[in-house]
Amino acid sequence: MQRSDGRDPAELRPLELTMGVNAWAEGSCLIRLGQTRVLVTATVEDKVPPFLRGQGQGWITAEYGMLPRATQERTLREAARGRQQGRTVEIQRLIGRSLRAAVNLKALGERSILIDCDVLQADGGTRTASITAGFLAVLQALRHISQRQNFAVPPVKDRLAAVSLGLHGEDVLLDLDYSEDSRVWVDVNVVMMGHGQLVEIQGTAEHGTFDRKSLNTILDRAELGIQELIGAGQKAFSEGDGLIADS
Repeated sequence: MQRSDGRDPAELRPLELTMGVNAWAEGSCLIRLGQTRVLVTATVEDKVPPFLRGQGQGWITAEYGMLPRATQERTLREAARGRQQGRTVEIQRLIGRSLRAAVNLKALGERSILIDCDVLQADGGTRTASITAGFLAVLQALRHISQRQNFAVPPVKDRLAAVSLGLHGEDVLLDLDYSEDSRVWVDVNVVMMGHGQLVEIQGTAEHGTFDRKSLNTILDRAELGIQELIGAGQKAFSEGDGLIADS
């Protein structure tokens, strides 16, 4: 399958990570991946949801939304509809689960980190971009906390990133844009730690089935892409290394 922008199958779109773009948030990251742009902010609160009170651990949760002109045609704000769409709820739950997997919630203490993911421009891979930038925003927020109070143990288990992939015939394509996402036979999102531990795999055969061998190839390619994303994240925010176990 010929890629829309001429990339190799295993090549990420041009990537840019900008930290600290929000002057007020404890953590923030703007990710640019091809034509996709997502602004992620992290807010620290010295409290946890009622179901966690008194348990000595923290919480991370996420909200996700797209601006009306993030897409080629204007869409209504969900607030104007009066409710969130099912897709939005599913994505923000994925983001929250993924970020909680990377953080030692006991080390965080009874604090919450609230992640806001705002899609400024969408061209595929917005959920995976939100996770990649969300981790960096969390890391910056944890650095902010550590400047006031030292953590007894490193609060982060490992670095984290996510990437989308597609299968078209025998071609495995890394980091899909929208035009590719709408044409591939199988659509997969992979969330993975820096040392290769899988957090989540979302895979759907939309125009045909796929076998175990294809899945293994997809995961191998995902790992290469995620390592590249994690390396870029380390360069963008190297101050977070001391917060990560075994870093």
